[in-house]
Amino acid sequence: MDFMSDSSRNQRRFRTFNVIDDFNREALGIDIAVSLPAGRITRYLDKLAEYHGYPLKIRVDNGPEFTGKTFTNWAKLHGITIDYIQPGSPYQNGYIERFNRTYRTEVLDLYLFNNLEQARKVTEEWLTIYNTERPHEALNNMTPIEYKTLKQAA
Repeated sequence: MDFMSDSSRNQRRFRTFNVIDDFNREALGIDIAVSLPAGRITRYLDKLAEYHGYPLKIRVDNGPEFTGKTFTNWAKLHGITIDYIQPGSPYQNGYIERFNRTYRTEVLDLYLFNNLEQARKVTEEWLTIYNTERPHEALNNMTPIEYKTLKQAA
């Protein structure tokens, strides 16, 4: 999980909260808003958990959204271990950093969004392609969904 930021056509800044599954690199979701405080993050993660279940462990940086009581209490409530990377060591969270780079080059750098709704719509369409049509070298050239399906069948 990690954050990114960008600007819309009217120069209004917005942030993205990106969530992937390290196991199969599936992008579980991207929340987009002007502000993404810890309460919104935990509500978004609860929404994702309705479909994917709660993880056993979450790897994050040491940003205030992840170190404050709202997030840490939420994780404890759901039995989730928080694995904090060392400060200044984004390579310790390499899967999300690689995902962020792909999202930046394939979406954020290609579009100048008129508003947040447009950013959300384009992102949702891209997530479907990313998860179901885009092969990953690290997954033996399978898509995240193909890899997950193969491993679940084994």
